[in-house]
Amino acid sequence: MSTDIILCGVGGQGTILASKLIAAAAMKKNIPVKTAETIGMAQRGGSVFSHLRLGTGEGSPLIGKKRTDLIIAFEPAEAVRQMPFLKEGGSVVVSSHPILPVSAMIGDSAYDVEGIMDYLRHKVDRLTVVDSDAAARELGSMKVLNVVLLGAAVRSGALGLSEQDILAAIHERVPARFHELNEKALAFAR
Repeated sequence: MSTDIILCGVGGQGTILASKLIAAAAMKKNIPVKTAETIGMAQRGGSVFSHLRLGTGEGSPLIGKKRTDLIIAFEPAEAVRQMPFLKEGGSVVVSSHPILPVSAMIGDSAYDVEGIMDYLRHKVDRLTVVDSDAAARELGSMKVLNVVLLGAAVRSGALGLSEQDILAAIHERVPARFHELNEKALAFAR
């Protein structure tokens, strides 16, 4: 049996680090892990996603359509882009903060964040929306959004790992000078 997870966002949001933290936490509990990442134009704000399979079961690290138990989305439009992978009854944890694509910034296209969030509310029964702007204000940094979302995923019950599991992975993988901020981010609950 496995838990299939997709993390998605845009370059620079810490999507890959979050994936590595989940994998490290699972491996520490002797849970088999398979991962696959697509980073594409990550350094230029392009789409980034990571597939994680925790547990035994499927041989491939790539998750098929309608098979994902949990999507952790660092950006609302990226959540919608990954929706074909979500299984019936699956969970989505999504940041409320949009990252506008270049086409929207220069006026060539629209980015309707409210329409996107309404779509998610309509399509996902187990949806957790994280107020990323409030987290950034309270924590003083948007750079720990990845850990804020991991905390929300833990509290949703869909991740299958505890806050202590993720905290141990943070202490192993993140420089000590960032531990206190990441601890606060993991506990952030809005």
